[in-house]
Amino acid sequence: MPEVVISLDGQGEELAVYGSRDQHLRRIRDALGVRVLARRGELKIEGDLDRVEQARRVFEGLRSIHHAKKAISSEDVGDLIELELGPRGDGGFESIEIREGNRSVRPRSTGQARYIEALLHKELVLCIGPAGTGKTYLAVAMAVALLRKSRIKKIVLVRPAVEAGEHLGFLPGDLEDKINPYLRPLLDALHDLMDYDQIRRYMDGDLIEIAPLAYMRGRTLNDAAIILDEGQNATVLQMKMFLTRMGQNSRIVVTGDVTQVDLPRGTPSGLADAIERLRDIPGVATTFLDRSDIVRHPLVQSIVDAYEAGEREPAPEPAPSAATGASP
Repeated sequence: MPEVVISLDGQGEELAVYGSRDQHLRRIRDALGVRVLARRGELKIEGDLDRVEQARRVFEGLRSIHHAKKAISSEDVGDLIELELGPRGDGGFESIEIREGNRSVRPRSTGQARYIEALLHKELVLCIGPAGTGKTYLAVAMAVALLRKSRIKKIVLVRPAVEAGEHLGFLPGDLEDKINPYLRPLLDALHDLMDYDQIRRYMDGDLIEIAPLAYMRGRTLNDAAIILDEGQNATVLQMKMFLTRMGQNSRIVVTGDVTQVDLPRGTPSGLADAIERLRDIPGVATTFLDRSDIVRHPLVQSIVDAYEAGEREPAPEPAPSAATGASP
């Protein structure tokens, strides 16, 4: 019977690769139909030749993630298994290959599959959807994949500096310190896909740039992936200015939720306007995600449902009480 043996580097790597109570090991064994024996720092895989090789690549992928000083999640295991079982992921949909520990970002819903398809094949993508649908994460994954494959030379992360109902005043520090709070969701996605030290080196080498939307005026960006997050908070003129920054061999992605506009009352959203203006232009894709595409914590979908129901129905009148002096 074909077999392969993998030597692991100590108990720490064994615990990481096998998972709590060997859950990763059992999942890989069951998914690929192989026999797995773990003893004395060695992992022996037995079974059909092709399946043994697939299991070896999955375990080596987990080791690479561990060596990158990252915790191995259940999603990482699932991604690696899916990468072996089908070159295009669930339902024949495409995936985004990050090439770090053989990691592959795959769609978890039909809407996300359409979004990834657009990211991979269109030069300008507008993505609209509620919180938790992966709009920002998938856009950043696409940018990281293109940078790692040397298909672009730079990632530019942009966000309007619009506060969501709160006024933070003048923030201390340099430009990066001031805009970091606004760009936190983009940076969180970046940190999930790359090591912190590598991000720092890329930022120091100008391979990754973070910028407020207002600082994009007058620039032309060639060989770049440019992501505008919270695009619903750009005005029509700002959106026009941003979209015309595209240079040769560049990609632009604009994400946002047109139901959460923080612009002053009466100011049209640049994202909503762009959806209408650009819908018939070749090379432009618009993807709409909805509550069925939410992949964050399961409670997020219930929260979105509750707020949407509240928007459709008037809020209940508060019950009168003696404390307010109301008569019975």
